[in-house]
Amino acid sequence: MENSKFHVAVIMDGNGRWAQRRGLSRSAGHRAGAKVVRHIVEAAARGGIHVMTLYAFSSDNWSRPTAEVQTLMGLLERYLMAEGQRCLDNDIRVNVIGRRDRLGPRLMRAIDSVESSTSEGKGLLLRLAVDYSARDAILKAAADTRQGEYDARRFSRSLNLAVHSCPATPEVDLLIRTGGEKRLSDFMLWECAYAELVFTPRCWPDFGPDDLAAAIGEYSTRQRRFGGLPESRTRLRVEGLHDACPRDRQPGRLRGRAIT
Repeated sequence: MENSKFHVAVIMDGNGRWAQRRGLSRSAGHRAGAKVVRHIVEAAARGGIHVMTLYAFSSDNWSRPTAEVQTLMGLLERYLMAEGQRCLDNDIRVNVIGRRDRLGPRLMRAIDSVESSTSEGKGLLLRLAVDYSARDAILKAAADTRQGEYDARRFSRSLNLAVHSCPATPEVDLLIRTGGEKRLSDFMLWECAYAELVFTPRCWPDFGPDDLAAAIGEYSTRQRRFGGLPESRTRLRVEGLHDACPRDRQPGRLRGRAIT
């Protein structure tokens, strides 16, 4: 990437619908979705993306059936335990953001272990949002910010502290949501103030590195104005994603196309 601080956030939606269309359980859909994470993270690291934030479990997801919640928590624990060494070998730093007071002790041990072992990673910063609510984080940051210190930079630092985020994480440049829905669902509301949004009907278990490249290609056609006058279109180089993409869907050929 030309911008070394490029930040991509992903709402990984559609696991349940993907499974139901195939006559499978929702848990089977979540397991299929978990397998996709490795390929997307590897593609992001190869493509030079600096930060990737994945929406793994929202605070509202606690209202789902107990069995489904247990499946999701178990998948997250196993992912952290299985992928920790791979992330370390690929210079990827892992950071879990969100509340931690409601997570089980085994999951907390896995989080502490992978964050500690990958803390020196200089490549991709992989952030997993677990028990995360943007509104709750904003409220907590506001309560923790002393009166008279409400400038954006100080508030952003307070927000990072509220969700256990690494400091100085850049705001989101590109937000991708899979599964066909077109809403933010209480995800990164402050950080997505000027993010470009790409929605795809493709469910998360079917989402691959070529789709990530297509979303970045779509981003590259946008004019980011930040409230000012139009400037030249954002240009990104995504050569690192070419090896992961079919020849007919490589990023260089995807400019101006929306993913489907």
